[in-house]
Parts: sequence; structure tokens; C-alpha cells
Amino acid sequence: MNGFLLLLPFLLIRFGVLSALNKDGIKRAAHFAPMAGNEIAAYWIYQLSNIALFGGLCFLTVIIEFSWQFYTGLILYLSGLLLCAISVINFAYPSKDGLNYNGIYGLSRNPMYLSYFIYFIGCALLTQSWILFGIVLVFQISSHWIILSEERWCVEKFGEEYKQYMRKVRRYI
Repeated sequence: MNGFLLLLPFLLIRFGVLSALNKDGIKRAAHFAPMAGNEIAAYWIYQLSNIALFGGLCFLTVIIEFSWQFYTGLILYLSGLLLCAISVINFAYPSKDGLNYNGIYGLSRNPMYLSYFIYFIGCALLTQSWILFGIVLVFQISSHWIILSEERWCVEKFGEEYKQYMRKVRRYI
């Protein structure tokens, strides 16, 4: 099975479901906070790693075999999709002021990024690609810098309310 097929449910959830639930959700999800210093380089690394992940999967094959890699990959892949769906549903309905702290956002400030990481690790295991695994790690490290810029922007925009949210809810898990 071509690895591209692994992308279809992800794209349907990330863009189709979010768009169906809230037209402004796609625009909000695509918004990048203003960045400075190393965050700018991280942004470009993030974008390039995204291209590499999506493009790489198009050239890889899912290796279906009865092995720990296959079953672990399948569990992570499905868990990542489920977490992404839950994150997207909760993201679609922010509070009136624009903050998302309902549902899964009460447990993690960045469940969508976390779901991407879990999902892509699952893809790397399903395709048994060390190169894809390395790209996922680069993607996740650069995502962390993006998250730091988003958190700074949220503190500037939402002030003390966001600082309280940061004290109550962990960045990832």
C-alpha cells in the first residue's frame, strides 16, 4: 500500500472536518504568530519538514507484516488520527474571546501538534523508514519553536487569562 494513502484520513480531519465545523477555523489554524530570531529559522525548517513528510510518504510503501513495528505503528497512527480529530473538534469552538481551553485543550495547550507527532511517528513505523523518522524529529523540534512564538503571542493578546491557563495546563502532556 502506498504511503500516500496514510495521508488521506489526516487531510480529511485536519482540513475537511475543521472547515465543516467552523469556516474561520482553517484560517485560525493556519495563522502563525509573529516570530523573532531563531523562531524564523524554525518556521522555515518546519515548512520544509512538512513538505518532506508529505512528499516522502508519497514515495514510501506501508509494510504490512506481523511485527512489533507494524502493530506499534498502527496504534500510533490511529491514536494520532483520533487525537487530531478530537483536537480539531475542540479547536473549532473557541471561547468568545478566541481562547481554546475547552475539551482536550484543558489537558494540553498544543494537542494538535502532539497529534501530528504521534501520527507521523506511526507513519514512519508503518513504512519502516528511518529517514521519515528523522524528518519527524526535525519537524517536532521546529514545531516547539513555533509553539514558543505562539505562546508569546497569546500572552500579549490575552494577557493574564492566558498566563493562568499556562499555569494550569501543560504545554504538551
